[in-house]
Amino acid sequence: MAEKLHFSLVSPARELFSGEVDHVIAPGSEGEFGVLVNHAPFMTTLKNGVVRVLEGDTVKMRLFVRGGFADVTPAGLTILAEEAVDLSNVDAATVNEDLEAAKAKLLSEGKDGPHHGALEAQVDYLSDLKAAIVH
Repeated sequence: MAEKLHFSLVSPARELFSGEVDHVIAPGSEGEFGVLVNHAPFMTTLKNGVVRVLEGDTVKMRLFVRGGFADVTPAGLTILAEEAVDLSNVDAATVNEDLEAAKAKLLSEGKDGPHHGALEAQVDYLSDLKAAIVH
């Protein structure tokens, strides 16, 4: 039996995944990267995007992360995400509704509004999530 990579993905809310896998592809801040068993250690920040968990050449799980860190050690890969969601549990219609509502709030708030930055970040997050669902 081939060696497996131990992978865990944790958000402040909960642990979304922990187990043995063949390969993980993640959205690093400097570009997408892949990790296999016995990968050289490194640490990087993550950008918004999709983490793909593979068994052989088959994607078994797609998780959307909003920022965080990835840490590769001899023990495996750990991702600490600011926020994470299993894309198989995301309703595209709800994301579209939330995105339109956030855009409307941002427009009504104006550039000088006290919540402009937070609303802009919400629109960016929902836009990235919508794109992840489509792909």
